[in-house]
Amino acid sequence: MASGNQKKKALFICLGNICRSPIAEGVFQKTVNDMKIGNQWEIDSAAIGGWHVGNPPDWRALDVMKKHDVPYNNTARQIIFEDFNYYDYIFGMDEENMQDLERKAPRGSKAKLLMFGDFDPQGDRIIRDPYYDSDSEGFEKCYQQSVRCSKGFLEQLEQDMAK
Repeated sequence: MASGNQKKKALFICLGNICRSPIAEGVFQKTVNDMKIGNQWEIDSAAIGGWHVGNPPDWRALDVMKKHDVPYNNTARQIIFEDFNYYDYIFGMDEENMQDLERKAPRGSKAKLLMFGDFDPQGDRIIRDPYYDSDSEGFEKCYQQSVRCSKGFLEQLEQDMAK
């Protein structure tokens, strides 16, 4: 997928970087590892806001990742100006994330700003934000969406590169 030693770089963004974007990051990493192309990718996640910087993901996000054998040990960080020229792809989880990313992106920056849910073959565009849920059901849905979107994006990328 990546030419030569040039790694593709993907950054997953949600509002606080403790629910959706860590799950998406972990699932995407596991997906490329399972496809034996993990060495071709650099993957991270970040937040729009800085409320949770330095914290691990919500315990329910960690539980759902552990349940599905998705390793994860990152902590929350906030997106920075340089990210827009460092990453090839920056994925937002919903329309509000996309508006924030478009507003923050420096003019002419390298990263393609994409809505992660646009790659869901089931058409479920908004990645479920389970933060205020009283149980783990929304985290499971976010996980399932991330699995579908990761595969959908990678398939689309492969098709685009074959053209």
